[in-house]
Amino acid sequence: MAFEVAVASAINADVNRYTYRAEWCNVHEEYIAGCVEMPYMVRRAKTAPEAIAALVEAVDENVEGMQLTGEQVPPSLCERNFSGKIVVRTSRELHARLALEAEEQRISMNQWIVQKLATRQLDGGFRAFPFD
Repeated sequence: MAFEVAVASAINADVNRYTYRAEWCNVHEEYIAGCVEMPYMVRRAKTAPEAIAALVEAVDENVEGMQLTGEQVPPSLCERNFSGKIVVRTSRELHARLALEAEEQRISMNQWIVQKLATRQLDGGFRAFPFD
């Protein structure tokens, strides 16, 4: 496996409320931390906590700069209000297939789609280098 995921969390009132992840990169032989809400912000370090700490500082500076220039600062995931409603557009063929599968399971298509989403395989985390 090329990446090991290490999720870092901080219980510190001084830490901003953005979502941070650190992954070990075998290629670079160091941890690479990324901010989910600001995917262009990454930092590297020898340990996951050092990478996260460097990234938190960089994000704070970036947010401060955005505020000074009047740019819109992205909200953190924890500040977003999710309604629980998702509207999805798909092809007629996929719609028909999902309807058939739901009917075979004797459940509503909405319940079938929720079940499929809830049991999907996770992709392994964020991509430290989204353009690679």
